[in-house]
Amino acid sequence: MALNNLNYPLDFKFKISTLASDFNITDKNGNYVAYVRQKMFKLKEDVIVFNDESKSKELFRIQANKWIDFNSSYSLNDILQNKNFGRLARKGMRSIWKASYDILDANDQSKFKIQEDNAWVRFFDGVVGEIPIIGMFTGYFLNPTYSVTGVDGKVYFKLKKMPSFFGRRFQLDRIIDIDDEDESLVILSLLMMVLLERARG
Repeated sequence: MALNNLNYPLDFKFKISTLASDFNITDKNGNYVAYVRQKMFKLKEDVIVFNDESKSKELFRIQANKWIDFNSSYSLNDILQNKNFGRLARKGMRSIWKASYDILDANDQSKFKIQEDNAWVRFFDGVVGEIPIIGMFTGYFLNPTYSVTGVDGKVYFKLKKMPSFFGRRFQLDRIIDIDDEDESLVILSLLMMVLLERARG
């Protein structure tokens, strides 16, 4: 199973009716791509990617390699083919400035990097977000964007948070076509990153 032949842009839309951090991924025509569920009350991150909201078929599993967040990495696995795509790694402690992650393949070779484009958006979101009432509306005017860059220095994907209450919508666009397996590796990495970044505020 691979996340390929997709009609971009893809929408990541979080459900606000559940306690868990669940979200739908749909394509530009509104067709289901996947349904993502983050297991609650786990010492280590455990995320399941289903075919759709019925949760009738597990497609992928993403699991943290450590209990604590420092230097954590997240294994990206295809359930149906019993195959590991690679992992998403965050080096060192969280930055108050820019989010930065490395995407490594199954051979632990660096393939891509996810980098937040504008550090000031994060900074002002953190400051304004602490202001009573006003902070509730930061999701409408402080929206970060992230670039996925290959080892060749080219930007392959752009992910942006869309204006929405509670920061519940993200949109992913592919800039350059890539190999099918790499595309699955990047999309799985991005959906895990969205969960991590959204949890930190």
